[in-house]
Amino acid sequence: MRSAFLRLLLQEDLNFLLTNRIPRRWATGLVGRIAAVEHPLVARPALAAWRFFSDVDLSDAATTEFRSLRDGFIRRLRPGARAYDRDPATLASPCDAILGAHGRIEGDRVYQVKGFPYRLGELVPDPALAERFRDGWYVTLRLTAAMYHRFHAPADLTVEGVTYLSGDCWNVNPIALKRVEQLFCRNERAVIEASSAGRPLLLVPVAAILVASIRLGFLDVETVLREQGSARVACDKRIGKGEEMGWFEHGSTILLFLPPAARLRDGLRLGDTIRAGQVLADW
Repeated sequence: MRSAFLRLLLQEDLNFLLTNRIPRRWATGLVGRIAAVEHPLVARPALAAWRFFSDVDLSDAATTEFRSLRDGFIRRLRPGARAYDRDPATLASPCDAILGAHGRIEGDRVYQVKGFPYRLGELVPDPALAERFRDGWYVTLRLTAAMYHRFHAPADLTVEGVTYLSGDCWNVNPIALKRVEQLFCRNERAVIEASSAGRPLLLVPVAAILVASIRLGFLDVETVLREQGSARVACDKRIGKGEEMGWFEHGSTILLFLPPAARLRDGLRLGDTIRAGQVLADW
């Protein structure tokens, strides 16, 4: 029964209707409030629904007892559950994810899915920043609702600036990516400018429907990023490879951009499930 119900929900037209043709901001705010409630009469049914619909695996979680749905989303893992390669010449996945579109940046053209391009200059606010990654590499990493929601530094790096960009909260699943042009450029997102041994890299966490909250541990995590405004925040924060950078309060996407001097590993396949720490590229 469960599998038949989930197959119905994944039917493309129905899925797109249920997750996008609704008041997205209103639904996002509502679910965010429900997710934060710690009273058992709300938290227990919410957690049960999450486990039913997401088929979540908690075998590597530090605890399986959660006070609220949000606690489940932002759970920590047991020490050693994710291993990061210490070689400074490698770049790792910052998160658990399903591998989406990836490859060469064509000038400044990137793809959300095959046939649906967007411009890096439309995703980030600074043309000079986008120019650093011209003809470089990109990787799309989609976090599902069941996955570990914290993300980590893909290399030893220095965060040099963060810009929050307000936007919509379309679903970021493949069904929506095939229907909504320039979806990532429309959604709420954070542009994290960083460098590793003098080489630039860019991480762009993109929020999505429902909770849609991005928190960055090297900034003020008492407020979600959208509450801090859209001005660029200059930083000089060193973060070691594998150290936590922040988290989503629901599944979403991280876009990773690398300069031409880097190179993606051979063998990366669309739809692969990868874990935080898995090597994606080399300098």
